Amino acid sequence: MVEDSAVEVRPVAGYTGAEVVGLDLAKPLSDAEAAAVRAALLRWKVLFFRGQHLDHEAHLAFARRFGTPVAPSRRGSVSPPEFPGIETTADRLELGGRYGMDRAEWLDRRRHTLLRGWHCDHGARIDPPAASILRAESVPAYGGDTCWSNLAAAYAGLSAPLRAFVDGLRAEHRLGVGYQPRPGDDAYVRHLLDHQQASHHPLVRVHPESGERLLFVNGYYVEQILGLSRAESAPLLEMLLEQAVRPEYTVRFRWEPGDVAFWDNRATVHLAPNDTGVADGPRVMHRVMLAGEVPVGVDGRPSDPVTGTAPGRW
Repeated sequence: MVEDSAVEVRPVAGYTGAEVVGLDLAKPLSDAEAAAVRAALLRWKVLFFRGQHLDHEAHLAFARRFGTPVAPSRRGSVSPPEFPGIETTADRLELGGRYGMDRAEWLDRRRHTLLRGWHCDHGARIDPPAASILRAESVPAYGGDTCWSNLAAAYAGLSAPLRAFVDGLRAEHRLGVGYQPRPGDDAYVRHLLDHQQASHHPLVRVHPESGERLLFVNGYYVEQILGLSRAESAPLLEMLLEQAVRPEYTVRFRWEPGDVAFWDNRATVHLAPNDTGVADGPRVMHRVMLAGEVPVGVDGRPSDPVTGTAPGRW
């Protein structure tokens, strides 16, 4: 337990995740409180704040204490137009019927392996967001939990020879990789062609604040390690993905209305729920993302853009 004034940080798992109590996020944070939150985020990678009940303005004000909110040009159809930095997701309102598919087919065509759902937000961009702040407006009685995994712990858990090997590798992160198209005209394929994003990121990136080395892999955007044949790349990537989400490096969070999760998008991957249709009730969430930097590898070399928007443009 770590204390700073009224702020109390309570770890909830061995490597990842802590609950922060003693703060009302609807009120401005003092410099000491903001510093305590930032230190806890760097240490535990994802922070949970229970029962906050923020509105959109307070959500954005909290986010601005830690960076610059981005305003994506494409947001969910139920996102508030007067708050461009807020993305709203409502599973039953959006995922059902999206691109002409029901939710089950949509997920099945995107998730071709058991590890496919794990991802960082917008990892195919040249400058993925530094952090995300998600708050729950309403959730079903059960189901819809979110999991996070610690990429610094995953890297440290590799053997020394393997760490030395992956330090020098890079991988292509591409939007829509592995998607199985529908027969005939496919609306999602047309969306991918119109909004393609791809970057060559280091397989091990260095955290710009903590200096930690992070195993920068995820199942949602990455399918090819550069310089390796597909036959060589596939088993190595599968092994690294399994390493990245070993149970001991993860935390699982049960949402309640008003809860807020704040995670370091550079140092974690997370898994979106696939069980929100089990219980009745909507799952409505609001997200703010903070602008990030171009990843840098162990050798000091930044990521290379392949296609998509320039850094800082959304």
